[in-house]
Amino acid sequence: MASELVDVLRRLLGDPPIAAALPDHLTDDADPAGWWAHHQRAVAPYTTTVGRAFGAGFAMDRLGYAFASGYTEALAHLVPTLAGTKSALCATERGGGHPRAMETRLEPVEDRFRLVGEKSFVTLGEHADELLVVACVGVDDHERKKLQVVRIPRARDGVRLEARPPTPFVPEVPHATVLFEGARVERDEILEGDGFEEYVKPFRTVEDLHVMASVLGWLAQVARRGHASRELLEDLAGLATSTFALALVEPLDAATHVALGGLWRRFQALVASVPWDAVDPTTRSRFERDRPLLQIASDVREQRLDIAWGRLGRLSMVPESP
Repeated sequence: MASELVDVLRRLLGDPPIAAALPDHLTDDADPAGWWAHHQRAVAPYTTTVGRAFGAGFAMDRLGYAFASGYTEALAHLVPTLAGTKSALCATERGGGHPRAMETRLEPVEDRFRLVGEKSFVTLGEHADELLVVACVGVDDHERKKLQVVRIPRARDGVRLEARPPTPFVPEVPHATVLFEGARVERDEILEGDGFEEYVKPFRTVEDLHVMASVLGWLAQVARRGHASRELLEDLAGLATSTFALALVEPLDAATHVALGGLWRRFQALVASVPWDAVDPTTRSRFERDRPLLQIASDVREQRLDIAWGRLGRLSMVPESP
């Protein structure tokens, strides 16, 4: 692990900061020569998912593709057998991503199961070959929904995708609504463990850290092309080191969330410190369009941080921000 971190740092600080020109949309037609092929080449030297996220981000020509790489590696961290696979998490429904909002059902049918329901917002859904689907399997003794995750191919009968309009930022990254119309599920396609506690809940932290890694990789390339100061690159290297280390520990631990809160503030400060005026106009204009991506779920992140401090028994000792 330590040697891979050094390899990552050497790449961010020493390799030529050259990004391949990539297509504007992640469509099936563009894919063979587009983001996925470029992602695969960029991650080849690394064995950890966070190392692959850094390497892929450094190779991308825009924030949207760096995000797509970080998201993909976060899923592979969550489910290691997804490594090298185009995949997507199907969790969010019309009522949100909380267990009580989950209406998609996994129903027993003879010696197998079927999926019935709808996921309203699936990142990279059209691009994925494999889907991780969070579904309800009943309620517990307290009338709380019990969830499990199934892994099925996107091409399975009974799975239908409807493309959503591009978002105002990172429009290269597609999203879809996915409908499950009695799609067959075999017993060995049901992943072990509680669907919320062991998959959805930790993924929030895992995704934050892997996307941060991929965006830091991209920022290193952009900053170096803009002739950033040595001090800025030293700050970036320090932040990359902390991000790499934190991505390897237990994502649900309160101490992890507190450390992530500190990393996130340093990350935002570093983004603001990049010499954007010295960056080429195309990259700069794309980033100005895409910057809102970095503010998504900021309220949820702050709530998670408050809960983490409470679990550590230190909430009353933390002064309020001015």
